[in-house]
Amino acid sequence: MYQRTDKNHSSTAKANIGGNRIAYIQACWHKDIVDQCRIAFIKEMATLGYAKKNIDIFDVPGSLEIPLQAKLLAKSGTYAAIVASGFIVNGGIYRHEFVADAVIKGIMDVMLAHEVPIISAILTPQNYHEHEQHHRFFFDHFQLKGREAAMACARTIENIAQAKMAA
Repeated sequence: MYQRTDKNHSSTAKANIGGNRIAYIQACWHKDIVDQCRIAFIKEMATLGYAKKNIDIFDVPGSLEIPLQAKLLAKSGTYAAIVASGFIVNGGIYRHEFVADAVIKGIMDVMLAHEVPIISAILTPQNYHEHEQHHRFFFDHFQLKGREAAMACARTIENIAQAKMAA
């Protein structure tokens, strides 16, 4: 059950949204980097009053698989929100831009069709080279993105609960 410890949280948020869990979908390309987002997300959600036991983790091979996984989860009615994380890099073969476009369009279509929010922590750097400097930068940056995704997820759940209460 979603319970928050701060005074601004609507204690009825869980009762007014579809599902009572959060799904976290993670693409496994550059898993050691993308893992940082998940770890930081779960930690920040805990500080916001959302229990780790209510967050289900789903690994997919790559970012292209995120929209289908999100659709299946959204259709289940189990989840109040879905978070998607991935790292789409320019590996020297021009395709990262159309992959990123397809993934973002896919999750947007799922979100609008099923009215389940999907928070994106999918990064697409213009250039990524597998040397220590880039690895370290994105390793650290995904920690920040995990915290930001948690704050966005909690706020979105609260906004939806407030909108449904007002309706």
